[in-house]
Amino acid sequence: QVQLVESGGGLVQAGDSLRLSCAASGRAFSTYAIGWFRQAPGKEREFVASHTWTSTRTYYADYADSVKGRFTILRDNAKNTGYLQMNSMKPEDAAVYYCAACLGRGTTTARYDYWGQGTQVTVSS
Repeated sequence: QVQLVESGGGLVQAGDSLRLSCAASGRAFSTYAIGWFRQAPGKEREFVASHTWTSTRTYYADYADSVKGRFTILRDNAKNTGYLQMNSMKPEDAAVYYCAACLGRGTTTARYDYWGQGTQVTVSS
């Protein structure tokens, strides 16, 4: 069982940066993949980024095409925390951002078992 709490959302201007945090509690955080998703009003929840450790101490970082080169997913297992660094933000990045956890690698909402409550990100043009 993993509990997730997001923080760091807020209002930024286009071109600004913002870092979201996802604090996890529970056992074996390092064994879970961490994903970030977002949902804008009237739209379905969509994949943003995920970070998955492998058995060889390397990791996969997957990104949606819309955020590649601008967003970076990070994690600190010692702090049981995941991060989403968002740079060069655009108005279309505005949404509620959710972090999620699952075992294995995934880029779809159905793949993830545990979810945070979400944090609002607003981007003004």
